Amino acid sequence: MLNMKQYYLYLIFVTASNFLQAQTVSGDLSWLANQEIRLEGFKGIQNYAVASVKTDDKGNFSLPYSQSDYGVGYLISADEKPFFIILNGEDVTLSGESLSEPQSIAITNGQENLLFEQYAQENPRREQALSAWVYLEKIYQADALFTNQQNPNKVIEEEKQRIKTEDAAFLNSLPKNSYVSWYLPTRKLVSSVSTIAKYRTEEIPATLAAFRALDYTDKRLYKSGLFKNAIESHFWLLENCGKNVDSVYIEMQISIDALLENLIKDEKKLNEVTDYLFNLLEHHSLFKASEYLAIKVLNEVSCTINSDLANQLETYRAMKKGNTARDIIFPDTLVYPSGDFHPKKLSDFKSNYTLVVFGASWCPPCAEKLPKIASSYPQWKAQGVEVLFVSLDEDLTAFYDFAAQFPFISITDLKKWNSPIAKDFYVFSTPTMYLLDKSRKIILRLSSVKQMDAWVDWYLVKGNATPKDKIIEQ
Repeated sequence: MLNMKQYYLYLIFVTASNFLQAQTVSGDLSWLANQEIRLEGFKGIQNYAVASVKTDDKGNFSLPYSQSDYGVGYLISADEKPFFIILNGEDVTLSGESLSEPQSIAITNGQENLLFEQYAQENPRREQALSAWVYLEKIYQADALFTNQQNPNKVIEEEKQRIKTEDAAFLNSLPKNSYVSWYLPTRKLVSSVSTIAKYRTEEIPATLAAFRALDYTDKRLYKSGLFKNAIESHFWLLENCGKNVDSVYIEMQISIDALLENLIKDEKKLNEVTDYLFNLLEHHSLFKASEYLAIKVLNEVSCTINSDLANQLETYRAMKKGNTARDIIFPDTLVYPSGDFHPKKLSDFKSNYTLVVFGASWCPPCAEKLPKIASSYPQWKAQGVEVLFVSLDEDLTAFYDFAAQFPFISITDLKKWNSPIAKDFYVFSTPTMYLLDKSRKIILRLSSVKQMDAWVDWYLVKGNATPKDKIIEQ
């Protein structure tokens, strides 16, 4: 046990050690005199404050960072335009005018940041030139006016190869085990997807393989600022890879399996990535992929999912296609349309199909979609489809004012997200729409009125029995 004197000496030693280990980002920015500059870093999807300081009257500043900040950071001032830098244990010095004028800034100290700056300037120009040569090559290969020109085709191929070789040579020359030797190729991967999808489709398989090889438990990725972008770019490329819907979902399942392989060992990052990816897939109406992700994670017994995420994921285990939805007992607070039919519960509906819509007057997308549903309702009803609107309103007057305009039954128990009805249907966002058959078996989870219109036209009006993927899944 340390006595008080030894304890104080220990504190002094630890403080001094931390001070000696701290590195700095410093410089002068002539347009930012007497202004606050912040240094921020990344932790997965989130960013955090590292340090802040007010520049002097000449724009000079110095900001410390420590080993826990190693990765990528950015400087930001009042204009909120970030200037990215590598935080790898070296002192970084820069000089220029303003963070919002990156072309005015030069790195004067910091080897990895100098390499980062050089590649950030050169790689976009190489990518642009490469895409231009690919475009030109396709013209020479497809247009009869040029297909017999052997020399230009040869020159184009040689120039494409030269650009790729030059870029690869730069990346291979980076100091081994340096942060930039990992970061720059990863940054290139993430930023290249739109160009590859549009101009260089032959690179899609290799690009997807590179995304699937990323390890989301890697601290370098977690601290890179690319954590979220890598997820978005990966699944954007899958959406836009040119394959049919069935093939896209198969590819997404392969990618989800690859992404989860290492995450299963890291519960914190598993929760973070799953939560973000699930919401991303939901936002893009990729319900088949979000269902696969949800069931995959929920069935993984070796990890712990936080309760809020687990409840959200449970939507797909409990409410997947083919399951039977619970009956809904109507509360006293409801709006009947004109007519003699006054059911007391969902199972009283005699229609072949029922569209159950969860929404609220305070939900902007609901204010847009519910009138569209009301407009389509007569055509749907003529084909045997009923509609039930379950409102999550808490204010009775607001509910009545909103629901009075609709020609279908509307109900609310005034309990918002705590509504037992909403919980029975695992509703976590509005609007949420389920199409049920007369036995309350779940036929579809819908994302738009247009999708419902298409389903009615395809199955009920035209009488098609075979699936039409783009209607069902998009």
